[in-house]
Amino acid sequence: MNKSDFHYELPARLIAQSPLPERSASRMLVVPPAPAALLDRGINELPGFLRAGDLLVFNDTRVIPARLFGTKDSGGRVEILIERITGAHEVIAQVGASKSPKADSIITLDEGTRIRVLGRDGEFYRLQFETAEPLDKLLLRAGRMPLPPYIQRATDISDDERYQTLFARHSGAVAAPTAGLHFDEPLLAAIKARGVEFGHVTLHVGAGTFQPMRTESLAEHRMHSEWLNVGAELCAQIARTRAAGGRVIAVGTTVVRALETALQDGVVKPLAGETRIFIFPGYRIRSVDAMVTNFHLPESTLLMLVSAFAGRERILAAYVHAVKSEYRFFSYGDAMLLYPEVVA
Repeated sequence: MNKSDFHYELPARLIAQSPLPERSASRMLVVPPAPAALLDRGINELPGFLRAGDLLVFNDTRVIPARLFGTKDSGGRVEILIERITGAHEVIAQVGASKSPKADSIITLDEGTRIRVLGRDGEFYRLQFETAEPLDKLLLRAGRMPLPPYIQRATDISDDERYQTLFARHSGAVAAPTAGLHFDEPLLAAIKARGVEFGHVTLHVGAGTFQPMRTESLAEHRMHSEWLNVGAELCAQIARTRAAGGRVIAVGTTVVRALETALQDGVVKPLAGETRIFIFPGYRIRSVDAMVTNFHLPESTLLMLVSAFAGRERILAAYVHAVKSEYRFFSYGDAMLLYPEVVA
């Protein structure tokens, strides 16, 4: 298959630039298997699609203030987007500058901290912060929330809260697991009242999630690496849910990527480490029975993942419907509830 097989037309006005006043005010497009009709609903109606004994799995990663600004010794301005923290004071990052910084050069952040450029790994740079201050504290003080490139505005203080999920616990992501942004306390309480269990994985979403595919053929694409942890407690929850006839429902594509990476012989087993899993049509997703997700960029690997789950033609038809119905797209946009394609 080719990247162009996953193209759709999206008017720029449908790309959500800010969150709605309430998290659970988003719309939700329900996509059952064909030939059943698409359903226009709200995310606050999700409890009605759940059953007692189901297990809803969230990604509990926490977004770090990963965007920094500074100046090179030459005086040129620099924008840094951390991809991953690799040590107490070392990171891998994208560096935007008029001229690429050289190894052993210094970048001085606007608040005064010096950063040494250790070298380059492909499109990323290895950077070392020359400070004794813990890196997490420095980022909270000097960094900004790394909103996606399609949000064409400056960050404001509201993004510090709204670009995090309510269940964000483990710091390390530079992009939010956006399907989880729709869940507020009243919605979580309504779901729990249905007899639904909650479980969590951790997958630190990297900036690579926004990078376009550079190859036309899917077979030639190499995924960026992301760190994950699927714990023993969640594995036990999944086993109990399956044994009792309940459904495992992923909140977000990152949860699907984590569970599929941890799947061994049809069973989700504890796993901590890196994943480069690339899921596209032809791959059968077996770890989940339904999925809550946002709308994804044209020709993106995430659009390919949901197409592998619900069927490419079904997904593209749903996207055409969403555009005509003026759903809000991407990180601060609306949601979908997907069911797996029925394969004859």
